[in-house]
Amino acid sequence: MEPHMNITVISFGYGHDPAPAADAVYDLRPYRDPHIDPRLRHMTARDAEVQARVLATPGIDDLIDQAVTAALTADRPTTIATGCTGGRHRAPVTAQTIATRLQDAGQTVTLIHRDLDKDVIER
Repeated sequence: MEPHMNITVISFGYGHDPAPAADAVYDLRPYRDPHIDPRLRHMTARDAEVQARVLATPGIDDLIDQAVTAALTADRPTTIATGCTGGRHRAPVTAQTIATRLQDAGQTVTLIHRDLDKDVIER
């Protein structure tokens, strides 16, 4: 990929609206959900404890590596979307990490957290 190719990374919650249009959509719902911990339920990806919990989830780092590699080898501007149930924990932490790694690789990245500030989905 050419340096400074535009890459958009979007986090979202399937429980709010359908997945956004993207070249690659990563569904994080099968991964451990911080929402099940009452202490973390009303926190978001902005909280260090949520970030640590998500990034310690088995398989998440491999998924992040896969997304970064796919974006770096694309031959055109690319949109990556990461989705979880509510869009407040797994998806935004993963999207932020993907965006940071791409920026560290010299890419121009737009990061959008579509549902991060929406209400908690009670389930």
